[in-house]
Amino acid sequence: MKEHFLWVEKYRPHTIDECILPKSLRDTFNEFATQDKIPNLLLSGGPGVGKTTVAKALCDMTEADYIVVNGSEESGIDVLRTKIKQFASTVSFTESRKMVILDEADYLNPQSTQPAMRGFIEEFSGNCGFIFTCNYKNRIIEPIHSRCSVVDFKIVNGDKTKLASQFMSRVNDILDKEGISYDKKVVAELIMKHFPDFRRVLNELQRYSTSGTIDTGVLSQIADINLKELMVALKAKHFKDMRAWVALNVDNDPQKIYRKIYDTLYDYLKPTSIPQTVITLADYQYKSAFAADQELNLVACLTELMVEGEFK
Repeated sequence: MKEHFLWVEKYRPHTIDECILPKSLRDTFNEFATQDKIPNLLLSGGPGVGKTTVAKALCDMTEADYIVVNGSEESGIDVLRTKIKQFASTVSFTESRKMVILDEADYLNPQSTQPAMRGFIEEFSGNCGFIFTCNYKNRIIEPIHSRCSVVDFKIVNGDKTKLASQFMSRVNDILDKEGISYDKKVVAELIMKHFPDFRRVLNELQRYSTSGTIDTGVLSQIADINLKELMVALKAKHFKDMRAWVALNVDNDPQKIYRKIYDTLYDYLKPTSIPQTVITLADYQYKSAFAADQELNLVACLTELMVEGEFK
């Protein structure tokens, strides 16, 4: 069996019951597995909530023969004509159905690749099924929506505490197995900062664990986003200070940074300046989903706010 270095792969669940999910979603996916015939699925939700893990777990539970295609890396029509078509058109070595997992499908070209997928879904329906995962389902064309069962990975307020507690137990077990000493309060703070991005939590824990311990010494590294210094720099038009703030905070989820700025606009900007600032934030938040360099994208956004914003 292949040994994984990354914790997110090493400890990836192989059954639905092992996944950290709201009960309604767990029951839905277990029903699919029990029927032993996975329908075409479109799984949508934020990063790290378990979409790909669920897709792989369903295939493992039904012993399906499957491949994973990353839409952000293989988004062109040539992927369909070679990799997917070759896999979908061949007969499985087992009696189980074949499955294609199209990960990050919202990056598939909506003018060529996505429309071509419509025909593939129907052409190979007797031999192969498809599971699409995406962060933004509105970027998936409607004809694919209509050919799939759409499942949103939504976590309602009543489930947040329960799921965070379950994930805390899972994380503690992983740290114990890895021989890492840890402060439970520090781990809990990290989980709450990134919840429900479970993948981000595991990646961060693995990074902090290189010293062999996770204690209060890492609290400064996982502190919440502090906007006061940033806003002072923007008001004074101190570009160098703004860049320094970005460099210190670039490890945070960029979506959360844009949201935090949006939530505090009335504290720092004059009311007449807020509408245009909202448009700017929305534009760069959208671009961040495609940006190769998140730091550059955030600096560009803050530079516009610095130039155009009217600060109190």
